[in-house]
Amino acid sequence: MKFLKLFLVLFIVQTQAQQGGMWIPSLLQGMNENEMKALGSKLTAEQIYSINKSSLKDAVPQFDGGCTAEMISSKGLLLTNHHCGYDNIQNHSTVEHDYLANGFWAYKMEEELPNPGVVVTFIVKIDDVTPKVFEGLAGLTSEAEKQKKIQENIAALNKSYVREAWQDVLVRSFYDGNQYLLFVTENFKDIRLVGAPPSSIGKFGSDTDNWVWPRHTGDFSLFRVYADKNNRPVAYSKDNVPYTPKHFFPVSAKGIQENDFTMVMGYPGKNY
Repeated sequence: MKFLKLFLVLFIVQTQAQQGGMWIPSLLQGMNENEMKALGSKLTAEQIYSINKSSLKDAVPQFDGGCTAEMISSKGLLLTNHHCGYDNIQNHSTVEHDYLANGFWAYKMEEELPNPGVVVTFIVKIDDVTPKVFEGLAGLTSEAEKQKKIQENIAALNKSYVREAWQDVLVRSFYDGNQYLLFVTENFKDIRLVGAPPSSIGKFGSDTDNWVWPRHTGDFSLFRVYADKNNRPVAYSKDNVPYTPKHFFPVSAKGIQENDFTMVMGYPGKNY
């Protein structure tokens, strides 16, 4: 199983105000939420992150342990970068069917291609467990003893934290070990390739265009997340059905306007 090495954050930028920042969705209440609204956001913190209702976090999974993805339909359709799906497109390519060079499109669900080993991870809940991780440290003097106790506490949390049988728990440190957050996740393992443009479009400009703006590339690929009949994670099976996400992003063709509020939600870097 691939572990969730990245953390879900918001990156806010508004060109005129020159303000914003990088924030953890579960900690938006208060100052962050007020700043976002001052910059033009019409969303509440609850609409971005909620454990009781569907929210934006439910539409932003992590693709295969390293990329941000977006759910864009009620039938499990997932959008991610072309370079994130590149290995899977390559694995399905042959001399007769070079999907990297020519692209691939499944016009029926039966034509979608399975990808063994690929995992899509949804964050169910983020919990600040710093006090529990730091329990028993007060009487310890050496750094080695403290780190050992911290790892023991994390192991205990991984074992005892209440979650559903199909869910996983992961604890990660923040701010140089001064804060610890626990993530409850669901890892879906039946992920099928739906479509990808030719590399001349999807990889145009290569890494230079990936990191430099403005972009000139159609850097996208499409996959579908499958689940069992109870909408839960399960290994690949022909009996699986498209996953119904708690939330998905409708695709808009209206375009953008000058000074529109901009918010990017995803997994921008590793956090150990």
